[in-house]
Amino acid sequence: MADKLSNVVERFIRYVKIDTQSQIGAPNPPSTEKQRDLGNLLMKELEELGACDIRMDDSGNVYGTVPANCDAKAPTIGYIAHMDTSPDVSGTNVQPRIVYNYDGKDIVLNEEKNIVMHTDVFEHMLNYVGQDMIVTDGTTLMGCDDKCGCAEIMNLVEYFHDHPEVKHGTVKVAFTVDEEVGCNGAKVIDLDYLGCDFAYTLDGQTVGEINAETFNAAFAHVTVHGLQTHPGRAKNKMINSIGIAIQFDNLIPQAERCEHSENREGYYHLSDFNGTVTTTKLKYLIRDFDMDGFHNRKAFMQRAADYLNGVYGEGTVDIEFEDSYFTMYEVIKPRPEILEHALKAITDAGVTPRVIPIRGGTDGSIISGRGLACPNISTGYQNGHSIYEYVTVQAIEKSSEILIRLATSFVD
Repeated sequence: MADKLSNVVERFIRYVKIDTQSQIGAPNPPSTEKQRDLGNLLMKELEELGACDIRMDDSGNVYGTVPANCDAKAPTIGYIAHMDTSPDVSGTNVQPRIVYNYDGKDIVLNEEKNIVMHTDVFEHMLNYVGQDMIVTDGTTLMGCDDKCGCAEIMNLVEYFHDHPEVKHGTVKVAFTVDEEVGCNGAKVIDLDYLGCDFAYTLDGQTVGEINAETFNAAFAHVTVHGLQTHPGRAKNKMINSIGIAIQFDNLIPQAERCEHSENREGYYHLSDFNGTVTTTKLKYLIRDFDMDGFHNRKAFMQRAADYLNGVYGEGTVDIEFEDSYFTMYEVIKPRPEILEHALKAITDAGVTPRVIPIRGGTDGSIISGRGLACPNISTGYQNGHSIYEYVTVQAIEKSSEILIRLATSFVD
């Protein structure tokens, strides 16, 4: 397999130079039309590599099929990556470069602007000494998240096209829009057209990691209603919604905020606070790996609202909950072979697999919530969503090897 894996690096560098930043606040996907630029290129390349059932839907999601080349009874598996990059940092005019045989020292990304990637800040850099590190010029993100996944999937398509002697079942591929923002392409991806028995998203960081469990996630929208009067004549009349909102937030346990949680601990996170005397609005993120804990967090916030309504009058504090996504594990659990094959593919590639929960969500969270089991396999990058994003040539190649081994493992 090694003779073809190096092609994935050229493919990755080609993709990151295409600006595909998504945009927060768009009502429908795609949030930016420029995501279609990469989508159109992927469709062209899929066609050149002999894939079929190629299409782009109205939302910008791209689909393709690599037909089975043997009669073995095997499940139809899907590989999914997202095309957009984070709006957190510019994705315009990305200029990647390769630091060959990385020596373990700090890397100057941009001498003119004095932008340096320090090993005492990013200790994981030292795990890649001797490898060839692809870095930014310090003025943009790289787009490893998730163009690593896009390149690795397309490398698999190319590999099967060039190696017909390697037997495999039907492989479905899809590239989604807007994973990084609220109007996810995963919410509208045509699962019937995708037509696989289960799928894997290709996203995330260190090679060998599998994510089969995410947070259960929701927003809590809190509105506090006050009563405005002239401040000079406010005694026993004014009800200041800002002060009541502060009281509400003070009822949320400090030790259970995101800045004080890690590993499998859930949290509350106040992400927005805007108000006047008359009306104040708060927005919270609620996260918990355990479904009972998730419901308990909602119930706690409701009790806090009820308490303040008892003090200041019914209707003073309104709270509405908006579910975002749920842990994928409940959907994956009945199909143990999905993880077993992934673990074996990673091991056979010479990597020690690690099954770890994500303190966040993926397209796989949404897709699993729609009934299609879809864990995540990491693609090798580090420092996503930042100017310090990087990936090594060897990590991309190893992740690509894992995908090929996984796809062929179902016909062994």
